[in-house]
Amino acid sequence: MGAKTALLAFTERDIRPALLGATRSERAETEMLVRQVHPGYDVEPVDDSTLWNTYPPDDITYATKLAGAEVFCDLRLALDRPSELPEHLRKAGEGRRIIMHGMHSVVDWLSFAVWEDGVLIRSLSLSPEGGIQENIGKPYDFELPYWAGNHPVEPVPGWPDEGPYPLPFHPLELGEEALRALFGFVVEGYPDPDDIDPAGVHLHGFRVTDPSGEDQAAREAAYAEARRSMGAPRLFQMGPDGTMQETAFEDL
Repeated sequence: MGAKTALLAFTERDIRPALLGATRSERAETEMLVRQVHPGYDVEPVDDSTLWNTYPPDDITYATKLAGAEVFCDLRLALDRPSELPEHLRKAGEGRRIIMHGMHSVVDWLSFAVWEDGVLIRSLSLSPEGGIQENIGKPYDFELPYWAGNHPVEPVPGWPDEGPYPLPFHPLELGEEALRALFGFVVEGYPDPDDIDPAGVHLHGFRVTDPSGEDQAAREAAYAEARRSMGAPRLFQMGPDGTMQETAFEDL
């Protein structure tokens, strides 16, 4: 799976009608929203995109203002612990539904949450390495088969010393169900006939940076720590007995 998302939306109702009827928003009006989401940051225009681009590069925000909804794609807006949503974002969505959805295929991470009128109704964040980081509120109906064990992760044949998957389901599989239920589309797999076409939803692009440089420095430090913890890359290839065996670059 290669699915990645970083979505935040403020909506007056079910977001599907707003996305289905999406038209191109005014850039100046959308920029005001971006400045509200990132107060005090430098904002400059960049190339536009669509809702298909759910995981933009660092420091890039894609956004739109629709009839009944405001949608943002930004890596900084999908949190490991959604309950820690900053106060200024809760105020920006005051009186409306706030929806967050984030997932990352490299680490099998999923996070999604919904607030209604400022109250956190449901929050889930989990990954196989970090376990369940947050599980607040009653699970939605689309989650129930996963928690009931109906979608276990089957071991991949041939991999040595592979133990059972540490979660009762694959986060990205549930993540696609959550994305469809909360936003009306998926990024992997076959779309349903009623799904929204995300490529048809135009988003304005902005480069949004912390003028102090603190955000950028913290991000680079986190990347460096991740590279250190990952260690040297390892290569595997299928052996004659059908199992995956570690090999060296020069043996390829």
